[in-house]
Amino acid sequence: MRTVVITGASSGIGRATALRFTEAGDHVVNLDLKAPEPDGSPAGRWIRADTADWDAVRDALADVHRERGRLDVVVANAGISVRHGVLDIQEKDARRVTDVNLLGVLGVWQAAARIMTGQGHGVLLATASVNGRRGYPRYADYNATKAGIVALTQTFALELSPVVRAACVSPGGVLTPMQLAEYTEQMLADTNARIPAGRHADPAEIAAAFFYLASAEARFITGQELVIDGGETAGATTSAYGTAVPAGH
Repeated sequence: MRTVVITGASSGIGRATALRFTEAGDHVVNLDLKAPEPDGSPAGRWIRADTADWDAVRDALADVHRERGRLDVVVANAGISVRHGVLDIQEKDARRVTDVNLLGVLGVWQAAARIMTGQGHGVLLATASVNGRRGYPRYADYNATKAGIVALTQTFALELSPVVRAACVSPGGVLTPMQLAEYTEQMLADTNARIPAGRHADPAEIAAAFFYLASAEARFITGQELVIDGGETAGATTSAYGTAVPAGH
């Protein structure tokens, strides 16, 4: 039984990923500021933690390692976004987005990597986004953090191979609570119209990618970004990109 820690597993992609690993018999721990959704969390344990707080993350991972005796997989999934134009970005919002989305991944991965290198194995995974691959209006700070995750993935892989693997998943539009909170029905429909697959992804489809990347079948994959976007970034479509939507968590 693997020990798997997932940040932001109380809802969205994180919750679906926790469910996927739990169904496979893994022991899953959820690090999240908010409590699991009312219908219950698939994770075996919830630890309230702000992933932007490196000390809290380090302590939480150390506790899990002491309790379980191993730390096999860490999925840095927690993320936030604030929809605003570049001329309207507030410093406090931009700093919080960066602290959670980028520095949060760095802190979680560093703390986990120290444990994993000591035990001789481990897999580091993270939720990036197609927003990190090209410019998407009204998400400048979010876009920058997601591009940064790809750079972290490459660097961690170079420094920690072959003991620890690192990879990230870059979803396109995903029907998550965060996505639904920021977009109207018309905006969601417009987004579907410009995705070649004609729809948003289900969180379970992203979870399946994480499960694969954590598996032995993916043991030769490190330093890579797996894009799951229904063809959105494959090339130009007949629809305009003015209402581009980010990946939800």
